[in-house]
Amino acid sequence: MPENLTEQLTVMRRYFQSGATRPYSFRKQQLLALKQAVIAHEEAIYTALYTDLKKSREECWVTENGFFLAELNDALKKLEGWMEPEVVRTNLLNLPSSSKILHEPLGVVLIIGPWNYPFQLLFTPLIGAIAAGNCVVMKPSEFAPATAALMQQIIGSVFAKEYICYLPGDGATVIPQMMKHFVFDHVFYTGSTAVGRLIYQMAAEQLVPVTLELGGKSPCVVEADANIAIAAKRIVMTKFSNAGQMCVAPDYILVHASQQEALVAELKKRIRQYFGERAEDSDNYGKLINEKQFDRVVGYLPQGKLLYGGRHNRELLFIEPSLLGNVAMDASVMKEEIFGPVLPIIVFDTKEEALGVIAENPNPLAFYVFTASAEKEKQWLDAVPSGGACVNNASWHLTNPHLPFGGRGYSGSGAYHGKFSFDTFSHKRAVMKTPVWFDPALKYPPLKGRLKIFKWIIR
Repeated sequence: MPENLTEQLTVMRRYFQSGATRPYSFRKQQLLALKQAVIAHEEAIYTALYTDLKKSREECWVTENGFFLAELNDALKKLEGWMEPEVVRTNLLNLPSSSKILHEPLGVVLIIGPWNYPFQLLFTPLIGAIAAGNCVVMKPSEFAPATAALMQQIIGSVFAKEYICYLPGDGATVIPQMMKHFVFDHVFYTGSTAVGRLIYQMAAEQLVPVTLELGGKSPCVVEADANIAIAAKRIVMTKFSNAGQMCVAPDYILVHASQQEALVAELKKRIRQYFGERAEDSDNYGKLINEKQFDRVVGYLPQGKLLYGGRHNRELLFIEPSLLGNVAMDASVMKEEIFGPVLPIIVFDTKEEALGVIAENPNPLAFYVFTASAEKEKQWLDAVPSGGACVNNASWHLTNPHLPFGGRGYSGSGAYHGKFSFDTFSHKRAVMKTPVWFDPALKYPPLKGRLKIFKWIIR
């Protein structure tokens, strides 16, 4: 690791150990300063995200800087309460002691962001890390260069380097250098499962705890009794947002055979309504991040019958919103996370058939079911473990700061958003205080003959 980076991380450790980041007043001041900087750079954020991903201003506000500011405002409103010691009951054995849980900062933490929502997915966990009282190293994705450069400018204008260190560069080089030569107190990673596994391995060597926000194949079930018009509207809106480059986008549809034709017709209708006949000309439709991702996603198009779409332009990094039918279960489009604007549609007759498909990629990051039946809703939620879920909706659960957002199994570990972010970057320290005026001899040796009374007390 470069000598100057080693020195920088050591300086951050000393700064944290000084206690400067612990007071409520300090944390609030930093969050307020960050808020003002992001507001001041609003137009620049729109420009950067359009450059990298062709996102509209409206989409940026809903999914990037506006999303971030909503989370930050929630943290500012509730931070003082989050920091309060949590008083808990004391059991009979330890009376008349009192018990509480302190929320302590972890130390120097590392946050690694992805390229698909390059601003929001790096800055939103930063809220929790600051609120919890930590020093932070931020590593952006190098694949969204315009946004990465702007974020560096924002962070540099607000924070001292001994407190928040922004570290651009090639992730495959920079991250191993840091993690092998410096022991972080927590690593928070958002990205692919393949890279997440490598991060996990490096962290495990130093027994560093991690939060992994990964992906997976999020299934979307459309039952026989679903409202097809509503289902199509909500599926198209989220699946093709950011040109499908969203970790919680519906990855494939499982539709009951009785609703197949109606659903496909409604999906086509909504695609045309939202993006027009030429989506490449639409202000509401983005582009693939780079040629590597373009080539990967285009490779899925021949793997089924094109029910809609299929046009693409490598120079524009454009792939039309596309629907696939007659897809083989062993095709790569049904084995890999698509992360692009291609949506396979699988038909099922029985719930068991659909569950067999889902079981090929268990523990998805999200699960969606459209049904009018409360009984079917419960059956599906009980049958399909997932990181999060929506009923008669898709993807929008992540916008509620009162819900934890995270995966399980191959789709990740840990959770954040709202207070869950604060908790992720805090250590819950158990504290019991015992008075000296009461000190019964019963608890001290010799203990022989006291088994009966111990059984009464400890039960």
